[in-house]
Parts: sequence; structure tokens; C-alpha cells
Amino acid sequence: MPLNLIENPWIPVLCADGARRTIAPWQMTEPDILRPDWPRADLNIACHELLIGLVFLADPPANNGEWQRRTAPDPQRLKDRLAPFAPAFNLLSEGPRFLQELEPLAGAANPVDMLFIDSSGANAAKNNADLMVHRGRYPRIDLPLAAMTLYAFQAHAPAGGAGNRTSMRGGGPLVTLVDPGEGLWSLVWANVPCGAPGKLGDLPWMRPTNISDKGQQTLPPEGQVFGAEAFFGMPRRLRLIGDDEGITGVIQKPWGTNYALWKHPLSPHYRLKPGEEWLPKHPRAGRFGYRNWLGVVAQEVGSETSERSLSLRDWGQRGGEASIIVAGWAMDNMKPRDFTLSVQPLLNLPVEAEDRLVGMILAAEAAGVVLRGALEPVLAAGEAREAEREAFFAGTEDRFLKRVQALKAGDDPRGAWLADLRKQALRQFDALAVPGLDQRETDRIARIVEARKHLAGAFAGFGKQGRDIFTHLGMEPPAAKKGKAA
Repeated sequence: MPLNLIENPWIPVLCADGARRTIAPWQMTEPDILRPDWPRADLNIACHELLIGLVFLADPPANNGEWQRRTAPDPQRLKDRLAPFAPAFNLLSEGPRFLQELEPLAGAANPVDMLFIDSSGANAAKNNADLMVHRGRYPRIDLPLAAMTLYAFQAHAPAGGAGNRTSMRGGGPLVTLVDPGEGLWSLVWANVPCGAPGKLGDLPWMRPTNISDKGQQTLPPEGQVFGAEAFFGMPRRLRLIGDDEGITGVIQKPWGTNYALWKHPLSPHYRLKPGEEWLPKHPRAGRFGYRNWLGVVAQEVGSETSERSLSLRDWGQRGGEASIIVAGWAMDNMKPRDFTLSVQPLLNLPVEAEDRLVGMILAAEAAGVVLRGALEPVLAAGEAREAEREAFFAGTEDRFLKRVQALKAGDDPRGAWLADLRKQALRQFDALAVPGLDQRETDRIARIVEARKHLAGAFAGFGKQGRDIFTHLGMEPPAAKKGKAA
């Protein structure tokens, strides 16, 4: 039967008793539902975004005060508010189709596999270059999976060759979601922005596509930085090929919607200078830890060039204990490198404690630079030393989280954190430098001894790098002796 994404059950979910069900969107309010249960992590994150977007489209809170008054779920209210949007949410129909070009597209169909970000492009497959990406995995996918994959692709679309636009947030944006830890509805409601209900005309597939072949841009609603289309952006011009049994292909044409100046409420942003355009942040490949917190989990006090997502900033007024889900594809232009999925603490510290937290992260960055430099007589430059720097942050992660708890309790852990950094740096240096030291050439031994001396001295506040560490921590470095460099 035809799939309507408002009226029909199509979203797989995991329940508190371990059972797996399929629900319609309005049923997200039921208390026993834990989370979406798609077979891929990127689809689960995209599903959260879709459900948040549906509530923002149909029944958002006017302000944070109303948000607090409406915390208790109301399934019938949500069902009634979503019903008028049902005509826009048919996956296959003669009329408008969910996230697809309004009119049919002519041309050869691509394999449906193209909707998955980690699938190989046509050139990669042709040249047998699809080592880290994949081809031909899904000759046919069922309608629910096709709908979810289509949404994820439009919301996170990477670069795709000439004329194929990236998503509103560029390829593989970083997503941060507040999670109060009380099931699906609590997560969705925690992240719904304040605003006014939208209308059918706010959805881009309900009107002819804003073609961008001459660089035309689509801006947010006047006087705003985002509207409902932030959750339903359509940068790619697509039409699905299939029937009620499943989707077998996708026709794509270039020059879809070219979004500019939008600020998505579920992503952190940055800009190069105050007054310039805000840009969405993107994850880097590898583990997401405390060294990645600035501008994502923690906010540098008074910064005019970095901003956490609106969802995290709103939570400061909505309140309560919560954690942060951090997710997104790390991309190298058109190539997916890694999918980040991490849970981090949501802090909401007083201003003074937040400032100390930022200083602790910056001090660790400076300490990592000191360690990498000190290893020059031990390891070759490049990946080996950079790997030790990464190991330094991994090795201090647990201690950092312990110091954060001290900050939350009102204590000052900066001195203890300095000791943690020193201990980890010297441990790593000694593990590489000491074994076989007496077998090395005399001049190299001297260089290693001198490097360790400078490494230890930096954690006592000596040298430029040592002063940087102390400055970030807001601690006074030792005074230079008269006539000598400190």
C-alpha cells in the first residue's frame, strides 16, 4: 500500500521492555518508547531530527515558558496538529512527494544505493576506487527505509559533483541533541525550538524547486535565521523510482536549492571574524573527546566567533539533568571518513566555572603541543608524534571528567588538573625515551635529557609554552629571575 509518513506506522522503535514496534510519528509521545531502531546509527540520528522537525512544523512552543508548561505528552493533540500536513508526506504519489522534485524528472535512474552517504559515487565505482565506500549493497529497499534514507541524505548531503548541492549545513554537519534520558518523547521535546506553527507552503517540495544554476540563493524567512525548512531542506533534485514493493532507483538532476545564511537549531556554528557569516561546524574523524568540546559542549565566555547549537542554549532555560548526543559524518569533500556518535555531559555551569573549564581545555591543548615538541629526539615528525598527542588526550579523559565534576560542585580543580597533565605527559615521554636509553649515541642521550628537562619545566610554568599553560589556567607563572629568561 502507498506510504504516508504522517498517517501510517513506518518508524521502527525499541521499547523499554525490549520489544520492537513500528509507529506513526504522533505515537512518539507514548511513554514506553526508548528510541528509533533503524539498522544504522546515521539513520537513527536523522530520525530524531525528522521527529523534532515535525513537532516544530505542526505544534512548537511559543516560548520556553510554554515549553515547560507542555512537557507532559498529549498524543491526540499531536495527531490532530500533524493531520493537515499529511498531503505533503506521501513517499510515492501522482501529486507532491516527500522531499522530491514536484514534477517528474527525465533521465536514467541511479541505483538506490546513492542515498546512503557511505556509498560510492559513479566515478569511484567506475575506477574501482571504492575501497572505504561501498557499491551495490541495496538493489531494492523497502518504502520506510527509503523514506528515512532520503531524509538523512537531504539533511546531510555531501558534495556530489558539479551542480549537486550540499545540505543546508554543508556535507556531514555536526549534530548536537539534548537527551534528558527519559525516552524518545523527552528527547524530541527537549530539542524542539520555540516558534509558530508552519504551513504546507513552508515545505520546499510543495512548490517548484528554487533552481540555482546561476548561483541563486535561498535565504531564511525575513528577520529570522531559520524556519521550518531548516528541518526539511531539499538541496538535491531527486525522484524515487519504485512501487509499493520498494524503491529500486533514483533520478537526480543538478542545481537544486542553494541555501545561504541559515542557522540550523541542532548544530553548533562558528565564524572566522565577528560580523562575518556564521558557518555550521563539522566533526573531525576519530574519537570525540573533551579536546573537541569548545563551541560544541562548552562555550567560551564572550566568544563572538563560536556558538553552541540553539538546542543546547535553550536547555539552559528549560533546565534539568541531561546529556548531549554528538553525531555526524566526518567528510573529506565527497568522501566519508568516519561517523561520530558520542554521548557527552551537558554542564550548564556558572560563568566563572565555565571560564575555568574552557581554560582547562586550552591548557591541555598547549600541553599536547609541548609533549609533541619534546618527542622530537625520540620519534620522527608526522604521524608518530601526532599519534602520541592523540594518546595524551585519551589518557587524560577520565581525569578531566573527574575535574569537571569538581567544577560542578563549586571546587577549583585547576591545580589538580595541571598535575594530571604533567603526570600523563612525562609518563608518555618516559615510556618512549627511557627503554634502551643507555644504548643510544651520546649526543642523542643529551638531547633526550634536555627535552625531558624542558617538558617538566613547562609544567612548572617556565618557557613560552609553560607560560601559555599557566595563562590558560588563570594561574600565575613563576617570576623570571633577574638577568635570565624564565
